[in-house]
Amino acid sequence: MVNYPPVDRQPAPEWYGRLHVQTADLGPARWFTEHTPGQGGFGTVAGIAAPGFAAYARVLHPAALDGQPVRWATVGAAHGQRVGPDAAWHELIGMDRSYHNAAEYGVPGVWDEHPAEGPTPPAVARALIPVLARHTRTSERCWYGLWNGYGRWDFDHVPAFQTPGREEVLLAGTLAEAVSPISLDEFAELPDLWWPQDRAWCLGGDVDLVSTYIGGSAALITELLAVPELEVHPVAADSGVY
Repeated sequence: MVNYPPVDRQPAPEWYGRLHVQTADLGPARWFTEHTPGQGGFGTVAGIAAPGFAAYARVLHPAALDGQPVRWATVGAAHGQRVGPDAAWHELIGMDRSYHNAAEYGVPGVWDEHPAEGPTPPAVARALIPVLARHTRTSERCWYGLWNGYGRWDFDHVPAFQTPGREEVLLAGTLAEAVSPISLDEFAELPDLWWPQDRAWCLGGDVDLVSTYIGGSAALITELLAVPELEVHPVAADSGVY
């Protein structure tokens, strides 16, 4: 058996971009663990974006062609597939889950890059922020969860809160600062979880997903469905995640 050297991690930062890493009071995240048992289980929409909201949406992370975003619907049409709320990317393109059994990578002139796995991509986040801001009274006071297992930062001694399947470091900042971690460098992940102080909505992602999920009011979800820069589908709280 090969023994690989440990990965050198940088000390946990006090500021993640312009988001302040919380090292004392995790109270703002307590509501994630106070739900009725059985609600928001691992692998469900409510497990990613918190249970109890009136409506939920799935925001697809775009594929790309020559660095430009490509909608799943465009890719699906090229592969003879329809994209619905429960579409799985690997099934859409006729590959196994690890993307290893395709004779050809992409479709010339249609797509050449898979959707980004993990937290919300910055371009998607920028399109979401103004919509989310219109549906909270506290956009200047928001909370964020960053999975402590991404490996670059040593968060071992920073308090974490539990979500289904993950441990998250708590961050604080404004809604406009949600994309600020990219100021660190091009590899910095955005937070997995976002929610405002008034809990009017919750945005959730995960390292293994190619979608972002949002729970909120019916009005919020209706507005998200109409954003031209985004590819969004309504989903149920107990739907699976992809």
